[in-house]
Amino acid sequence: MGCRNSKVLPEPPGDVQLDLVKKVDPPQPPQTDLYKHFMRGDGTGSKVGVAAGGGGVDKAGSPYQAQAATPTASAQNAKEPSELSDPQRKKVAKYRAKFDPRVTAKYDIKALIGRGSFSRVVRVEHKSTRQPYAIKMIETRYREGREVCESELCVLRRVRHTNIIQLMEVFETAERVYMVMELATGGELFDRIIARGSFTERDATRVLQMVLDGVKYLHTLGITHRDLKPENLLYYHPGADSKIIITDFGLASSRKKGDECLMKTTCGTPEYIAPEILVRKPYTNAVDMWALGVIAYILLSGTMPFEDDNRMRLYRQILKGKYSFSGEPWPSVSNLAKDFVARILTVDPSERLTAGQALKHPWIVSMAASSSMKNLQRCISQNLLKRASSRCQSTKSAQSTRSSRSTKSNKARRVREKELRELNRRYQQQYNG
Repeated sequence: MGCRNSKVLPEPPGDVQLDLVKKVDPPQPPQTDLYKHFMRGDGTGSKVGVAAGGGGVDKAGSPYQAQAATPTASAQNAKEPSELSDPQRKKVAKYRAKFDPRVTAKYDIKALIGRGSFSRVVRVEHKSTRQPYAIKMIETRYREGREVCESELCVLRRVRHTNIIQLMEVFETAERVYMVMELATGGELFDRIIARGSFTERDATRVLQMVLDGVKYLHTLGITHRDLKPENLLYYHPGADSKIIITDFGLASSRKKGDECLMKTTCGTPEYIAPEILVRKPYTNAVDMWALGVIAYILLSGTMPFEDDNRMRLYRQILKGKYSFSGEPWPSVSNLAKDFVARILTVDPSERLTAGQALKHPWIVSMAASSSMKNLQRCISQNLLKRASSRCQSTKSAQSTRSSRSTKSNKARRVREKELRELNRRYQQQYNG
């Protein structure tokens, strides 16, 4: 599928319209080329484009993608060669050398905006139209890279929805795949909440409605994201009326209509993983809804429903569905909003709301019109920033006792199979009961 040597994307199914994904010619011999725009790796900025990696893992415990590093340098800040220092020039040359000449013949490389353990995301500009895009370059010579590439292409070549990142074009070589995608410039969901002056339940329902629309569409196609979390929900542009788009399909499962719908792969991000995955039962796309319940809880409070530095205790909380609506700002949150969260954060997946049912929940349908219009922004922002600070300190402490090699492997974000075996042994009987 799609990512092996000298192949191009297969034609999409006859019943799926996708006229944006184009085939490209086989690799050509390297050519000399001149570039006016270069990447720099030392800038700062809000998260842009597609995530370089989401930190998900396969059932062997190997990371599919490391969490994207802090994105760098916007296109407006991209420097000309004469303005770059010697270290910057070396970094530019390093990345330039990796790009196939077919890509650079069509796109100006503007800036590096994200990176993972085997992928890079760059901001580019189409030379003819001057339209900005993001290109995700994946190293497919590595097994993990091939798996991510296959997962993402299998999904993105099938989808066309306003709330899902769009694939525009694909270039393939023997060792790399270049995925040209929409460029999202509005930043991450919770960064926007912190930056804005007001956030009410009505704002929360608007966000959730867009995400639910996208998830419902995916589930209709037999696609399960399996790594929904705030980092993978981006605003399309900085404006107040921006839509939300779902990104990062490196852990997604794509089934054709009529295929067996049950999945068995142990994967996900610990705080968002559904109970049925923890006990290693065959599961359905209901795992995406559990993750959405966690996101909704955070969206309304700035806190996590399930959180513990000890992974086993965290998993026990999830298995029991143990969370509360205590602490600020929950006294100011409507009962209808709490009911929405409770109907999704249900341990039994058969009783969990589907995306279609969630869209019909009174809280979403009314857009919180009858709910409290109290501004929750200050309390949510304080909780988000407090948690970020706490996690930062925890990470620094953990890194001080960890070798540089183990730090780079992103072990802290893995769903460890050994832990799940022990958890399964101790709690399977309780879960079944």
